Amino acid sequence: MKKEMRYLVPNDYMADPSVHVFNGRVYIYPSHDWESGVPENDNGDHFNMRDYHVFSTDDVMHGEVVDHGVVLRVEDVPWAGRQLWDCDIAEKEGRYYLYFPMKDRNDIFRLGVAVGEKPEGPFIPQPDPIKGSYSIDPAVFKDDDGSIYIYFGGIWGGQLQRYRDNKAIEHPCLPDNDEPALPSRVVKLRDDMLEFAESPRAVLITDVDGNPLKASDPHRFFEASWMHKYNGKYYLSYSTGDTHLLCYAIGDNPYGPFVYQGVILTPVVGWTTHHSIIQYKGKWYLFHHDCVPSGGKTWLRSLKVVELEYDEDGKIQTIDGGGE
Repeated sequence: MKKEMRYLVPNDYMADPSVHVFNGRVYIYPSHDWESGVPENDNGDHFNMRDYHVFSTDDVMHGEVVDHGVVLRVEDVPWAGRQLWDCDIAEKEGRYYLYFPMKDRNDIFRLGVAVGEKPEGPFIPQPDPIKGSYSIDPAVFKDDDGSIYIYFGGIWGGQLQRYRDNKAIEHPCLPDNDEPALPSRVVKLRDDMLEFAESPRAVLITDVDGNPLKASDPHRFFEASWMHKYNGKYYLSYSTGDTHLLCYAIGDNPYGPFVYQGVILTPVVGWTTHHSIIQYKGKWYLFHHDCVPSGGKTWLRSLKVVELEYDEDGKIQTIDGGGE
């Protein structure tokens, strides 16, 4: 389905939007693409992401988008190595907790947290990464009972293939095509929001018969988890990476299992995409990115938004991403 789409920050390259509603206003937390001069590779070395901005608006499709400026930089983080990839945020008791992935000085991705007093920051990072954290793409979900969870993980440059059962393995590898796909992770946060309250769990995505999606399945997880609720059900959405889709699966609780449902967004211009889904003023929106303004360079991406719709059965209507 072709729908009206809007570029939100036309004068800069922003990607991987995490979006939330705070105090009646929409806040957007993207990563920031800079031209690095490094050739593209599977490790993501061409992504020169050295800071975060925060944006906000009170009219998603047509209103002014305010840039609140730089709220965190690589050099602000005591344990920093490089690359501030996608981030996400949660509010608790009037404070705001920004969760971010970054490579440490050994070039290993960890998850960090920075704390602010306002949704637009600034944010003060903790002195160390979260204990037991690894990989990328933190997506924070607050359930109706107040429990807060982080979904995370990404393959290839996101380093998820380096871990099994939350432990680093000597020889990183991906499953064979006929084996279950490598899963993302979910973990509940501690009450202070600064550490995990438990060991991360695998997020199982199955077909309608309860069989785990296989590594060869074009709809299997690759990166970019997001969680939202609709009519009491838990909707896990994610990027399939090299098959260039945004897909979703539905479960009955935050841990899953989740049953695969379909495609949210067909391929965009510029390889894979990354997204978030929110409800605002009675409508649902899908935030994502593509590379049309930069001429198709996968490391120079631009934020987009489009209205999202459900049918009477709670199925998300597929949106045409405009790519191949």
